[in-house]
Amino acid sequence: MRHARRRIVRRVTRLAAVGGLLLGGAMVTQAAMASEPSGTSAVPFSSTQGAPGTGAELVSALGASRTAGTWLNSQGRTVVAVTDAQAAARVKAAGARPKMVSHSMNELKAATRTLRAAPRVPGTAWVMDYTTNQVVVQADSTVSASDWAGMSKVASGIGSYVRMERTKGAFTTRLNGAQPILSTGGRCSAGFNVTNGTTDFILTAGHCGPTGSTWFADNQGNQQLGQTVQSNFPGNDFSLVQYASGSAGQGADIVAIGNGNGVRITGVGDPAVGERVFRSGSTSGLHDGEVKGLDATVNYPEGTVTGLIETSVCAEPGDSGGPMFSEGIALGVTSGGSGDCTSGGTTFFQPVTKAMQALGVQLIVSSQAAAQQGASPSSAPSASATHSAIAPGSTSPGSTAPSTGVAGETLLARLTNPRNIGPGMLVIGGSLIALVATRWFRAEKDRNEYRRYYSATWG
Repeated sequence: MRHARRRIVRRVTRLAAVGGLLLGGAMVTQAAMASEPSGTSAVPFSSTQGAPGTGAELVSALGASRTAGTWLNSQGRTVVAVTDAQAAARVKAAGARPKMVSHSMNELKAATRTLRAAPRVPGTAWVMDYTTNQVVVQADSTVSASDWAGMSKVASGIGSYVRMERTKGAFTTRLNGAQPILSTGGRCSAGFNVTNGTTDFILTAGHCGPTGSTWFADNQGNQQLGQTVQSNFPGNDFSLVQYASGSAGQGADIVAIGNGNGVRITGVGDPAVGERVFRSGSTSGLHDGEVKGLDATVNYPEGTVTGLIETSVCAEPGDSGGPMFSEGIALGVTSGGSGDCTSGGTTFFQPVTKAMQALGVQLIVSSQAAAQQGASPSSAPSASATHSAIAPGSTSPGSTAPSTGVAGETLLARLTNPRNIGPGMLVIGGSLIALVATRWFRAEKDRNEYRRYYSATWG
C-alpha cells in the first residue's frame, strides 16, 4: 500500500513537472513575441480646464487688471502675481502664494501689442516673464546692430518693465513621439494622435508642410503614412496629417522617447510657468527642461507665430512637431527655437489645447485612461498620471509602419532579455529540478532493491 502511494506521488510529480515545462515554454514564447500592451484601444478624450484652486483659476477669477500671471516656484508651490492687497488675501486663502507686482497683465499685454505693431524684425521674440513682471525681448545672432537699436528704442518707449536680451544662435523652425515622418519637403516628428470621431490624425507642426503634403514612414517612400489635410502657419504652428488607413492603430496613446520605449498619454492640458516638461523628437530623442513663459511671439524667417510656450528644453532640426508632455499630460508640439542639444537652447511649442480647439479634434487615449476619467470629454486629467517609461510595442507613429515587437528588439534580443523571459525561465527551472528529483529517487530505489537482492543471493 505504501509503495503504491509512493508510485502515485512520483507519477503526479512527474506530470506536474512536465506541465511546468510546457507552461514555462509558453511563457517564454509569449514574452518574446508580445508586441502590444493590453488595454490600448483608443477613445477620444480632451480637457482644457485646470483644477479648481490652481493658479490659472485664481488668475481667471481675479482678472487681468489685478493679476500678472502665475507660476510654480522651486518648491512646487503655486505663486500668483497680484497688484493689490485684496487680491493677495484671496490668493493666500486659496492656498497659493501671492507676490505683489507693479504691472498688471493688461499692462504686459499692452507692451506686447506695441512690439507687434513695430516693424517686424526676423530673429526676434518676446515673452511675458511672470517671475520678474517684465516683457523680455530676445534677439538672435542674425539681428543686425541697426535692427537691435530700433527694437531697443521701441522697448524704452514702452517702459522699464521691457527687458532686451541677446541670445546665441538663430531662431529657426525645427524642420528637417516622436517618430520621424518624411516628405519631399524634409523630415519632422509625429506629435500626438487625435481624432474627430471617425478619422484619426497626427497633430504636428504647421511649418512641416502645407495642406496636401504627403508623408511616409520610411526613407524609401514605400510606406505612405498620410497626407496633410489642414495647416496653420505662420500665425499659429499646427497641422493635421490624416492617416492613409484612417486609423492610428494600436499604441495610439503612446509617444516614443527613444530606445524602443514610450510614454502613455492620459490627457491634455496647459502648462504652468516653472513646470518641468519633457520633449521627444526624431532627431535628438528625449530631453527635459522648464517652462519659462507663455503667450510668446517669435518672428521666424518664414513669418510670425504667436501664443507659443517658451521653454529651456533643447531641440534640433527634425524635432519639429514632436510632443511636449509632463506626467502623461499632452502640452504642446515643437515649433522652433535656437541652440542645440549639445550647448543647450530655447525651444518654443504650439499649445495642444489651442490647436485641438481650432481643428475640432480630440486627443486619443487608452480606454483604461478614459474609464478612469469617466470617459467624459470635459473631465480633467488625473494629476497623478505617471510619466514612467513603458514598452510601446509598435514604435511607429501609426499603423502603417511595421511592428518591431517589444521595445523595438529583435527576436534574439527578446529571447535573451531576462526582463522578458525571467518568469518563464523560473517555471522551467523549477520543473526541471522536480523532474530530475523524481528520476533520482527512482534510481536510488532501484539501487537499494539491487543491494537487497544481491545480499540475499550471495549472503
